[in-house]
Amino acid sequence: MDPAAVPATVPAADAPFPGAGVLVLAGTPLGRVSDASPGLAAVLTAADVIAAEDTRRFHRLVTDLGVTVRGSVVSYYEAVEQSRIPALIGQLQQGLTVVLVTDAGMPSVSDPGYRLVAAAAAAGVRVTSVPGPSAVLTALALSGLPSDRFTFEGFPPRKPGARRSALLELAGERRTMVFFESVHRLDETLAAMVDVFGADRPAALCRELTKTYEEVRRGTLGEITAGAGDVRGEVTLVIAGASGAVDQEVTDEQLAAEVAELVGGGASRKDAVGEIAARRGLPRRRVYDAAHR
Repeated sequence: MDPAAVPATVPAADAPFPGAGVLVLAGTPLGRVSDASPGLAAVLTAADVIAAEDTRRFHRLVTDLGVTVRGSVVSYYEAVEQSRIPALIGQLQQGLTVVLVTDAGMPSVSDPGYRLVAAAAAAGVRVTSVPGPSAVLTALALSGLPSDRFTFEGFPPRKPGARRSALLELAGERRTMVFFESVHRLDETLAAMVDVFGADRPAALCRELTKTYEEVRRGTLGEITAGAGDVRGEVTLVIAGASGAVDQEVTDEQLAAEVAELVGGGASRKDAVGEIAARRGLPRRRVYDAAHR
């Protein structure tokens, strides 16, 4: 299908999707089933195929919503995501409506979905959504930190070295940062953030958003880390951006010497540049250029 021929308008959520096949990304409640929109119930009822990250959770959801599912339900989690795409694209090209739902929140946001959307777009298939809750925006709004400009960083790398490198890349980031993290790696990640961002950096730890035991802990990274041992459930971290004064008086020779000292101590050049940039409150490019000049 010619992408230019895809209708620009979105049909009403309470009406069947007309014409050619359409992929619908359906946002599901983070916690309270009452947060589900009427549009979600309508597309679940009308769908020909539902691709669900967890079919058991999906069936509990539709039971709680009082929705009767007429279409087929297939699993669509990370391990099978790539193998499911050809069949789903084929069904879309046959004119069927395929609805993608993940465990909670919006598909594609640290959940399966991106690859299917990309494949559908490449095949000229129309893609739309039923907007729903997002842990990213909910945590950002509740954090009390600046929300005019922010960046979503997903889950930090699991391995300590890769995690530290990723955080060093963000040490000079001026926008508020939002992360997801598993409760099983929370202590390690918070300790790494204290090491790279500093214990005084403002932050918020949000857990179980919209659920019975919802809690938002605000303070410095040091304060939040000290009390994180009892945290349970789904976790979203919101970290203030860097706001320290930029040290413009340091010379390139000083920067190069500081980078060389860290490299001499065993750090990679990339990590050394990131650490000096964070320490000095300078852009990474300035430090990188000084070290390579």
